[in-house]
Amino acid sequence: MDIYARIFEVIDTRSFSNLWYWIGLAVLWSTASHFVLGVPFDVALKAQRSGGEQMADFEELVRINVRRLLNIAEVSGLLLTAIIAALNTILALTGFVYWIEFSQALFLFVFPITFVGILNVRTAHKIAATNPLGADLFSVLRRHRFFVQLIGMISIFVTAMWGMFFNIMTVPLGG
Repeated sequence: MDIYARIFEVIDTRSFSNLWYWIGLAVLWSTASHFVLGVPFDVALKAQRSGGEQMADFEELVRINVRRLLNIAEVSGLLLTAIIAALNTILALTGFVYWIEFSQALFLFVFPITFVGILNVRTAHKIAATNPLGADLFSVLRRHRFFVQLIGMISIFVTAMWGMFFNIMTVPLGG
């Protein structure tokens, strides 16, 4: 086997049977659940345990990220919504109507993370409106992280089921 065949074997576009796709899916959801509104969750845990200056730093970091998210939503929200809706539609149509595996794989990445984006903006609005501090702020972020992890678990389950179904339907038995 020559070097080009080995390279294309590693960069295979058959997503559901490719180890890189599943590694990417795991990285996507572990990153999404670790960075809650852009704040590393270990910072939140350390602030909750230690209090004092670390809690003040945590609260300020959350406020900075909330302002950033709300500014993005206000300035570019309509355009981002249109682009993301168009991308989801294109991927869904090319993936599930025209049966293109790569589009299906990308759709199963992008569609669930869209809900996380919506949840981020919703939680940012809630924090900006109520301005919780200390344990209350940690509670809001912990609840937000739970829902992100729930979306991630459902997404991984659906992706795994669809990937197995797709591989069973498209790969001949014994070959």
